[in-house]
Amino acid sequence: MKVLMINGSPRGDGSNTLRALREMETVFVKNGVECEIVTVGDKAIRGCMGCAACHKTGKCAIDDMVNEVAEKFKECDGMVIGSPVYYAAANGTLVSFLDRLFYSSQFDKRFKVGASVAAARRGGLTSTFDQLNKYFTVSGMPLASGTYWNGVHGRRVGEAVEDAEGLQNMRTLAESMTFLMRSIALGKEKYGEFEAEKKIYTDFIKRNKA
Repeated sequence: MKVLMINGSPRGDGSNTLRALREMETVFVKNGVECEIVTVGDKAIRGCMGCAACHKTGKCAIDDMVNEVAEKFKECDGMVIGSPVYYAAANGTLVSFLDRLFYSSQFDKRFKVGASVAAARRGGLTSTFDQLNKYFTVSGMPLASGTYWNGVHGRRVGEAVEDAEGLQNMRTLAESMTFLMRSIALGKEKYGEFEAEKKIYTDFIKRNKA
C-alpha cells in the first residue's frame, strides 16, 4: 500500500499543516503503509492555461513538478491533501497545482482513496475541507473520514501540537484510510472492477442542430 501526501503549506518543517500530515504518517508507518510527503506550497507553480494539450499527450504542457508528481499519483493507493486556510480557502499555489494535476493526468483514478486536511488559526476549516474534497469526488475517488471534519487549529508555527482533538482526528483518519484501501484491494481481488461508462458531457447552452 502506498499513500501520497501533498503538503500545501509554504512554512516548511514547522508548519501546522505538515504537523497534521506527520501525525497521519505515524499511523501509516505503524500499519506498514508506505507514504511520501511532497511539499508544493513553497514552489512557483502557475495555474492551468486551458490549452488542453494534456488531452493529447497525457501530461501537462507546463513541464514542472506537476508531471513528476503525476507519476507518483498513478502508482499510489491513496492521497492526502493538506492545506493552510487562506481567506476561508486553500493555498492558491496548492490549488494551481491540484487543478493541473487532476486535469492533465489521464489515468483512471477510481478506487484510489482520498482524504483532505486543513489547518487554520480559527475559521475556514470546513470550507477548505469541502474545496479539497471536490478534486477527489469529481475523479471517482472514495473519501476516508475521521471523527470530525478534518482539520487542526494553530496560528503560530507548530502550534497545532496543542490541538489534541485535531491530532486524534488525524490518527483516526489514517486508520480509516488504511482500512478502506485494504478493503478496496480485497474487493478488487474477489469481485473485480466495474467498467466505467464512457463520459457524457453536457452544458446548459441550447445549440442549433444544423
